[in-house]
Formats: sequence, structure tokens, C-alpha cells
Amino acid sequence: MESHAVCSEQKPHVVCVPYPAQGHINPMLKVAKLLHAKGFHVTFVNTIYNHNRLLRSRGPHALDGLPSFRFESIPDGLPETDVDATRDIPALCESTVKNCLTPFKELLRRINAGDDVPPVSCIVSDGCMTFTIDAAEELGIPEVLFRTTSACGFLAYLHFYRFIEKGLSPLKDVSCWTKEHLDTKIDWIPSMRNLRLKDIPSFIRATNPEDILLNFFVRESDRAKRASAIILNTFDDLEHDVIQYMQSILPPVYSIGPLHLLENRHIDKDSDMGRMGSNLWREETECLDWLDTKSRNSVVYINFGSLTVMSVKHLVEFAWGLAGSGKDFLWVIRPDLVVGEDAMVPSDFLKETAGRRMLASWCPQEKVLSHQAIGGFLTHSGWNSTLESLSSGVPMVCWPFFAEQQTNCKFCCDEWEVGMEIGGDVKREEVETVIRELMDGEKGKKMREKAEEWRRLAEEAVEHKLGSSNVNFETLVNKVLLG
Repeated sequence: MESHAVCSEQKPHVVCVPYPAQGHINPMLKVAKLLHAKGFHVTFVNTIYNHNRLLRSRGPHALDGLPSFRFESIPDGLPETDVDATRDIPALCESTVKNCLTPFKELLRRINAGDDVPPVSCIVSDGCMTFTIDAAEELGIPEVLFRTTSACGFLAYLHFYRFIEKGLSPLKDVSCWTKEHLDTKIDWIPSMRNLRLKDIPSFIRATNPEDILLNFFVRESDRAKRASAIILNTFDDLEHDVIQYMQSILPPVYSIGPLHLLENRHIDKDSDMGRMGSNLWREETECLDWLDTKSRNSVVYINFGSLTVMSVKHLVEFAWGLAGSGKDFLWVIRPDLVVGEDAMVPSDFLKETAGRRMLASWCPQEKVLSHQAIGGFLTHSGWNSTLESLSSGVPMVCWPFFAEQQTNCKFCCDEWEVGMEIGGDVKREEVETVIRELMDGEKGKKMREKAEEWRRLAEEAVEHKLGSSNVNFETLVNKVLLG
């Protein structure tokens, strides 16, 4: 992409505001880099808490930025601590709604008052940080919302208010959320077929009308209607019907993914911009050397993302299921993966799997998934992981934890035919069986073929000048952000 040769006075200036969690910061940084490559001056706004975490994980100069790409921070409104874990999500959602607008407006005023950078001309904000719309409207500049979920997940959130109207949520207490209730057919969301209540994002499973997350998603989804446009990290071939329907109820919706492929295509990995990273945990790259020693499609990759937590019991069941499968595996175990204690796997499990396993606390996932040795992915079905897996042609075993992971899992298994679900109360026998099926079975073979098809379509969306995501990105820039 050519940079626009404009004199600095006219350079467009975008302020990017991710929601303060790893799975939201990563894709927003990709959008910011792509806009920078288009000639935008970029200000990237983290919370102070995450700004400090990034300095700890990536080194004291990680956020020096470049002259035309600056990092700023605003408080999230919660007490500051030095713990390396994601903030409590309900508290964070409540706090950003109440406390972030004023410091954000202050930041914009400070930027616009300075003479070292062009005035702010547009905002790209996470779809869960819609307080920024108030600031954009006040300044009279375009605001694009970036929902980092799948299109199907976002469409489900957009209908949360209907679940409440229909009396399906909240229910009196936890005991009302029975298997029968979760099996309730949901056949009134256009473009989404064969859904049950259990496939709807988990925040719907509330027991209190004041539930923070239930109300947060109703509110944030409703406010999306005020945006200039909405962008999604997906591609038209994958979620065509859902995107088509959304266009009829929202401002223009542009699918511009898979963002990691778009970034690879337009940004030189070895440039300053290419090296700028956003991982809040230190990445361990030794796993790539280990994968180099393994044969094609022979390794299972296990990573439950940056937020999933589990009990010791589940950790142990996963461990013995992996041991029993007889397969080589690379397992990412975050330090805070287990609720309330260190994530320790049994020592006899380590003895039994010596020589065919690699354990890491965090890794460069895109590189891992695109490595030819990876044959399957045991995932929590977070959207970044799901899309990266599809784009690498890797089939999945899905163990959804919360949010719209349930919806992603449903689409992976039934619509896109690249996944198999594993029960919530995980048992080693089931883990062993599905992993063998994934790696060696007939169903695994079919899923791998299907995943390969999606990989091809994902690449087509970004590879050609007329690929859907390329065209959508150009339109977004020229019609909305520069318009």
C-alpha cells in the first residue's frame, strides 16, 4: 500500500482505543498498524494498568513508539496493582462505562492543544468502549467501532434485549438454568440456524436483573447504532449471511479479517512497525524450534487463551487425556490458568510424557498455528484463536469457557464443520478419544479438509486486490475515516 504523500498538517490522525484485555488489544494493534501504513498518524490508548504490564513484559522501551505512532494511557478507574493478570471483567466493564470518558476527553484535548501532531480526525474504538462515541460526537469526527468477536457472536449480543423481553433471562437463581432451559430452541434471530440457548454468549445466564455483564452488553450493543461504521475481524465467505443481515440493522459493517493475514501482507515483519508487539505475557519462542523437529500434522496444540481459568481437577483431566492419546503436544499453561493457585501438572504425567511434550507459559500463537507440525488445536474457542486456526487450516477440539465462545464453538462444529465439542465437566477418557479422532480418525480427516478450504478462502479475502477484506478495508479508509 502506498502511503499518501500529504504534508504533515493534513495527515489524518486516528486514536485507537482497545478494550483493556489481551484478546482485544492484539487485533486493535493490527488495525492501528494497517492505518499507519495508510498514512495515518496513530495514537494508541491503553489503560495505565496495561501500559505498565506491557513495559514489564516487553521491556522499558517497548512503548516509545515511533514519531507517527504514539502510545498514551488513561486510568481504568480501578485501584492500581502490579499483578500480571487480567482485571476482574465485571468490575472493569462497570468502571470503563463510569470513569473513562472524562480522562479520554482530557487526553484528546491535550493532543489537539499540542502542535507536534496533527489534530485528531477520527476514532477507532473497541465495541465495548462506546463511551468514546460521546467524545467523537462532541468533536464532530467519525467513530468506527471494532467488535473483536465473530459476526455470529456480535449478532447474538445485539439480540440480548430480546431474551430479556421474552423472559428467557435473567432467571430467579442458578438452579433455573437447567439443561432443559439451556436446550430451549432459539429460532428468532435472522440468519442464525438451529440455535439453542446454550449457544448464546454465556453472559445471558444471569440470575439478577441488575447483572453487570448482561446490562453492559445490552447497552454497548444498542450504542453501536450511533457509530459511523462497524468493523469485524472476519471475512465475508465465512459469515456471509450473518453480515448481510447485520447490514440491515446497523451502520455499515465491514469485515476486514483475518487481520493477522492482512497485517502480514502489508507490513514488513522486520520493520520497526512489524516488530511492535502487544503481548502482556512474555512470549517463549523455544517451542518453534521444538516444532521444527516434528513431522507434519503430528502435534496437538493446546491453549485456552488469556482469560479462561479452570479447576485443578480439570487441569489434571486434560493432562491425563493428553498423556493417554499418545500424541506429541505443545501446551500453553498461563501462570494464572488455575483458580486461586499455581497451575501445576502432576509429576508422574511429566514422566510419562517426557520426549513428546513441550510446556510453555505463553507463545507466539500465529506462528505456532501456521507451523506445518501442528495437526489440531484444543481451544477455548475465543475468536482470535478460532480465526487463526481456520486461517491456518487447523481443525479444532472446542472447550468454550465464557462470553461468545459458546457461539463460536457452535458455528465451528455445525456450520463451518471444523470442530468437535468437549463437555464442560471434562473427563480424561473423553479428551483422549476426541484427540485421537482429531488426529487420526475419519471425522478428523474431514475436518482437516474443511479447514484447508477455509484457509484458502481466508487467504483469498486478503491476498488479491479485489479480495473482500482488502476492498472493505480500502472503503473503510476512504469513505469513512477520510470521508
